[in-house]
Amino acid sequence: MLNTDKVEQQNNDILKKVRKIEIKARGLSRQLFSGEYHSAFKGRGMAFSEVREYQYGDDVRNIDWNVTARLNHPYVKVFEEERELTVMLLVDVSGSNRFGTHHQFKEELVAEVAATIAFSAIQNNDKVGVILFSDKIEKFIPPKKGSSHILRIIRELITFRPSSNGTDLSQALRYFTNVIKKRCTAFLLSDFYDENYLDSIKIASHKHDLVAIRIADEKEARLPDLGLAKFYDPETSETIWIDTADASIRQAFADRYAAHVREVEESLKKYGIDQAVLFTGEDYVKELKKLFDRRGA
Repeated sequence: MLNTDKVEQQNNDILKKVRKIEIKARGLSRQLFSGEYHSAFKGRGMAFSEVREYQYGDDVRNIDWNVTARLNHPYVKVFEEERELTVMLLVDVSGSNRFGTHHQFKEELVAEVAATIAFSAIQNNDKVGVILFSDKIEKFIPPKKGSSHILRIIRELITFRPSSNGTDLSQALRYFTNVIKKRCTAFLLSDFYDENYLDSIKIASHKHDLVAIRIADEKEARLPDLGLAKFYDPETSETIWIDTADASIRQAFADRYAAHVREVEESLKKYGIDQAVLFTGEDYVKELKKLFDRRGA
């Protein structure tokens, strides 16, 4: 009986969390886009509509050579923007996301941001799908429409616990490009603590409209002077002692983080991938608004 009561209480707690994020995400999605949702997503799919005679100024790449040969006169294909967009959320659920120093873990920030994007898509009649990944594909939720689908996504974001703690961006990106054939807009939410993912991100960004949202915590950038302290790595499960009173060690820590940030930014810039950097415990709406305004310009 006690176990039943405990399970019921846990379910109620989860429902409360889902409802809380749902209310917040709905409001933020309206605040962020304010009717400019479609303009924020370049690279939407184009569907073939009809052919018509070639006119001066038409793009020669749109010439339908089969019709042109058959009718002995140049004809071009006419395309129209597809009304339905697919939005994919590639969510890093590795061990490093269970970190935060401002009353919020990185994984909690990820859940809020992902839910906000998902609600924005649903309100515009688009499909939403999710890939949860660590150093393997943990879960794939195929793209669908509907509020019940969004609530399922939010529940997974809140309650899901990965079977592995590592990070493999390449595997997640390869899986994404293989499973989603049609061009879509994809948000990669991660702290990007990984290496050797350049080839995969290059392929994914060419095939899809890829947006990077880097999740961070300000304490990752510098090591406080705490004397001799024990540190735990949630991805490798290793524990080490570090003398944080040593200024050279603190500097090396800061330099390493700065190099990580520089590498990520250079990689994204190289392939023309838009990005936003969101910090735990801070108002992320402003940064997301900047991102979407840039994309809609």
